[in-house]
Amino acid sequence: MTSFAPDSIVLNRKLPLWYQVSQSLRASILGRSPQDPLRLPTEEQLAGHYGVSVLTMRQALKELEDEGLITRHRRRGTFIEPSARRGAPVRLLGSVDAIVAQQSGMTTELLDHGKSPVPGELADYFPDLDEVATYHRLRGDEKTGEPTNHARNYVRPELAGRIDRDDLLRRPMTKVLRDVVGADISRITDTVEARLADPETARLLRVPLLSPILHYTGVTYGGDGRVLDVALIHYRGDRFSFTVTLDAT
Repeated sequence: MTSFAPDSIVLNRKLPLWYQVSQSLRASILGRSPQDPLRLPTEEQLAGHYGVSVLTMRQALKELEDEGLITRHRRRGTFIEPSARRGAPVRLLGSVDAIVAQQSGMTTELLDHGKSPVPGELADYFPDLDEVATYHRLRGDEKTGEPTNHARNYVRPELAGRIDRDDLLRRPMTKVLRDVVGADISRITDTVEARLADPETARLLRVPLLSPILHYTGVTYGGDGRVLDVALIHYRGDRFSFTVTLDAT
């Protein structure tokens, strides 16, 4: 029987080897093609492939087994769970409508909201303000309820006065600002970077501490050039990928 062929990895000796191997194998599993075989190579073969000991490989496989991505059977071998999947890609297409669509289709829980001083790292976005309105939401898959991301929005106070709490449970912030508040949105800039899950993110998204996540920063500008909203969103790295499409015209 043909075995699944995972991708290779260049190991960083400063990080736990089992963790790096488990993350690499996880990415290979979630990014596999439908026609790829479900059977994994043996522990010894995988250890040789990654250049680690069998004990390290066993620890990495245990991590994936605990997540439900693989099943292990005595004498039969180790198999990928057919239901293991990656979530739909988040596509950054540059239009407000595309971003609204990307944020829709999720369950939303408003964890907290209120006013706070402008965070130091966001001071350049709000040079004329001392305080901003803040909203912290946890969003999940509409079908499974599994948490997929948590978002913090920092909004100009004059706009926040027209935001209804119930609107944020039904609509993404961009849609609320545009369609409910009536804000004149001229553009949104997006930045995506890889990070490791901090204690809060690990707890909210139910992922291991220091597991890979995607950190998204979205800055919404009004017609007068001022920043209306800054969104900081942490996405589960095993449920999302980001695709950027550039217009060649």
